[in-house]
Order: sequence, then C-alpha cells, then structure tokens
Amino acid sequence: MSGEPAAGAFAELLEFDAERALEEITSWLRRTIAHTLRRKGVVVGVSGGVDSSVVAALGARALGAEHVLAVLSPEADSAPETLELSRLAVAASGIRAVEEDLTPVLDALGCYRRRDEIVSEIVPGYTSEWKMKIVLPPILAGTRLRLFTLVARSPSGEEVTQRLPADAYRALVAAMNFKQRARKTLEYYHADRLGYAVAGTPNRLEYDQGFFVKNGDGSADAKPIAHLYKTQVYRLADVLGLPEQIRARVPTTDTYSLSQTQEEFYFSVPLRTLDLCLFARDRGLGAGDVAAVSGLSAEDVERVFADIDAKRRAAAYLHAPPLLVEPA
Repeated sequence: MSGEPAAGAFAELLEFDAERALEEITSWLRRTIAHTLRRKGVVVGVSGGVDSSVVAALGARALGAEHVLAVLSPEADSAPETLELSRLAVAASGIRAVEEDLTPVLDALGCYRRRDEIVSEIVPGYTSEWKMKIVLPPILAGTRLRLFTLVARSPSGEEVTQRLPADAYRALVAAMNFKQRARKTLEYYHADRLGYAVAGTPNRLEYDQGFFVKNGDGSADAKPIAHLYKTQVYRLADVLGLPEQIRARVPTTDTYSLSQTQEEFYFSVPLRTLDLCLFARDRGLGAGDVAAVSGLSAEDVERVFADIDAKRRAAAYLHAPPLLVEPA
C-alpha cells in the first residue's frame, strides 16, 4: 500500500453507509422483480436470523408489505426460538406468512433415519433420542490438522466426541441437505401459485465461501444482500428497525439437533474477523493490513486467507450452472 493507514483501506467496510445501501437495494428490487423477472412480489424463507429478516424487510420496503410472503418452515431439529423469532420478523415487516411443518416431509425422505444410521455407526449406543452436531476446529487455534468432529449428547447429558471420517461426513451432510432443498421446494410452490419470485437470503460471506446447499438455499431468483458483508447486514438491520432479539441472535445453522453456530460448523473464525479478511482478499490487501486493524498476527491472517481461497475453490461447483456440450 502507498503509505495509507491500514484503517483507511477498510473505510468502505468500516464506514458503511446503510441508508444509501437501503435506497440502492430497494430500487434494484423494484426494477428486478417488476421489469426483469416480471413477477408481482417475492417469497422469502424466514428463519428468524438477521439475514432473512433483513431480506423480508427490504422486500416490504421495495414492493409493499402486501407483495411479500414469508415461508416459515420449522422441523424437528429446529431451535425452540426459531419459530418465535421468525414470527417476530414477520410482524416487524408487516408481511404475510405461511407456516409449513417440514418434519413429515423430511421423515418421508428418510432425512432423520439416514442421519441416525450414520451416527449410530460412530457412537455406540446412539439412538434417535440423542442430540448431535458436527464441528470444525477454529483456524485461529493454530491447529494444523483441522478435521470434522461429531458431538453427540445422550438424554441423560452424557456427551461423546468422535472424529468424523470423510465418507461419514459426506453422507451426514447429504442427509441434512434434504432440509434446505425441501424448504426451497415449498418456497417455489408458493411463488408459483402467487406469480412471485423467490428472494434468496445469503450475505457475501455465505455466497462467496459456499455456505449454502446447491439447489437448496442456494437457489433463488434474486439475492439482494449477496454483495454485503455480515457487519453491513447488521447495520441494515439497525436502519430497518428490526427487533433487538433478531439483531442479537448468534448466527446458527439451525440444522442439527444440538445448538451449533455458523462459526463452529463452517467459517471457523469470528464473522467480523472474516469480514475484514474477505474484504482484504477482495481488494488485494495484505495480511499486515488486516493485522493492523484486527489485533490478529499476520500469520493468523495468512491462515484465514488460505482458508478463504480453499473455500472459494470448493464453492466453484456450487455456483456452476448446468453444463452443456455447446451453447443452446
């Protein structure tokens, strides 16, 4: 860098103009939904998290609350507060909502059965009454070999931790991916019957780093916050006046039966730190620039950079459209 203080290089991120962004996004949504997609409104899958709540509120601001439908689709493993916070987001935006219990659909697909078969092979004595999740060691802990671990808790509170072999990990994630794909099927059902488009809810971290299921929550007709870093989404939530309970909620996967944050499952670093590192990577800044504003060592930043690059390579498949022999 040419002598500019490191903090100045991050001004776009750190001094985000949420009011301006709000106007730009709502204007884009109006044009995109009405003129490009020629739809009458949007369907949003609302989970009670800040991202989906912001997208629902943006839709209401851009198109009018009467042209936004929230789909709430809890299932057997959803956290107790998911439905409560989802309803709170709906009320805050004044939009309509339908509630769809996903449990029978997932049961029919064998989602829970397949999960239990996999876990019971790794944890002796495991039954469907247990709760479980998978976790990945944090990058900043200095662990060289970062492998997924299965954590299972019995009804009596006994907790068992086992290394998760690669084939079991893939099978377990494949079974859990039924949840995102079933939810998206319901969203498109309601969009089709209303003549609406489906609005996706990924922020920039999720979109860039592949934290979505292909043809599941990665599928949408418009993604209005995919260019925003997570800290920027939180600032939009402030400007939109979303309830404090939603803005204060720790980002979760809400996929496994044990409580699990996005950080411990996938990102492996605090989201604000990842914002800074991804922003720097996007603009060709160095590890020393991030270290100067984050309190991390340059070595730690380099490790985060390497993980960002690895996830981008893996995400290329998730972003890829169907491939053709030749253009048609």
